[in-house]
Amino acid sequence: MSKSWCGVLVGVCTLAMSVVSSAPASAQMSEVKEKPPMYSYVGDWTLPRAQWADMEKFGAGNQKMLDKALADGTIVAYGSDLNLIHTADGPTHDSWWSAMSLAGLLNVLDQTYKSGTAVSPVLSSATKHWDSIYVSRYYNWHSGSWKDAYTHGASYRLKPDAPDNAVEKLSKGLIVPMMEKLLADGTLHEYEVDVEAIHTEAPGTFWIFYITSSAEGLDKVNAALQETLKANPLDGPAFGSMVDFTPHRDMLARTSATYK
Repeated sequence: MSKSWCGVLVGVCTLAMSVVSSAPASAQMSEVKEKPPMYSYVGDWTLPRAQWADMEKFGAGNQKMLDKALADGTIVAYGSDLNLIHTADGPTHDSWWSAMSLAGLLNVLDQTYKSGTAVSPVLSSATKHWDSIYVSRYYNWHSGSWKDAYTHGASYRLKPDAPDNAVEKLSKGLIVPMMEKLLADGTLHEYEVDVEAIHTEAPGTFWIFYITSSAEGLDKVNAALQETLKANPLDGPAFGSMVDFTPHRDMLARTSATYK
């Protein structure tokens, strides 16, 4: 996945009401097409500060294995994150990789177990650890590698009575068109809209992640959101009727990432 975005996003949500409720369904669906599923494995750790430098070394040690999986097509991307906005119960670090199949994703996970990296001293020092597997059908990226980029992620929970295709409507009508413009002008390196493929949380949550190379890129995203608001009427109750904002959360991290 970057926001002074929560306050701005309230406005964007109002904008989405207009997009989803006033445009004909055929127009909403024609511009953006669903892509083949992309799966992402994310391992989160909460590490004592004294182990942070060791975690960076651990990530560098895994690179050879991940580069090989990238080269042979098993995965399409990999990376790691250092959380910048810490919470009492949240992670300090994560590592992740993405593939176009669950088999590719899990084959790399199996390699980490067989190599012994999953029980390395730095990971064993974690006070908390959990894993997630996501799937995205709305995503895009530039090929390349970036170090010390920024990842912003935002999570949203659909209301129980939201339509089954709520994430599809929001992605096609609002999220993807805006993200594609930012990708095209170089502000973003990657974006994706995720849901859980293996549910460890209650169904109905979706995530928006994007990667930008600099802090200035975060400002550009916010400026683009503001321009989007100015260019569109703010009417209709659709988005507000679909999303419960009470559990909404953001994350911001420094990222090293490679995309094929």
